[in-house]
Amino acid sequence: MILMTKAIEKKIPNLYGQSGMDARVYLKLFTPDSNWTWYATEYEPETQRCFGYVKGFEAELGYFDLNELAEVKGPWGMKVERDMHWNDKNTLADVEAGRAS
Repeated sequence: MILMTKAIEKKIPNLYGQSGMDARVYLKLFTPDSNWTWYATEYEPETQRCFGYVKGFEAELGYFDLNELAEVKGPWGMKVERDMHWNDKNTLADVEAGRAS
């Protein structure tokens, strides 16, 4: 599965393009066989590096690399997937509060 589509890449701001909890989340990635989820608010196409909110063992803001995520497999061998139904009107505040759809 393609993690970053051209359509999303056209919309998502470059790194350092947003700030605060009202930043829009343009991309949601997840492992179907574990509890890890990545929410990207910013992206650097040349390096495939994103900034956003990561929920795993803990929840935190930080950077993650799409090239690395493309190689990750969960405990049952499933790869990271893109939520194809993600509503990019959601903000970090929505995600953190559990209101994101």
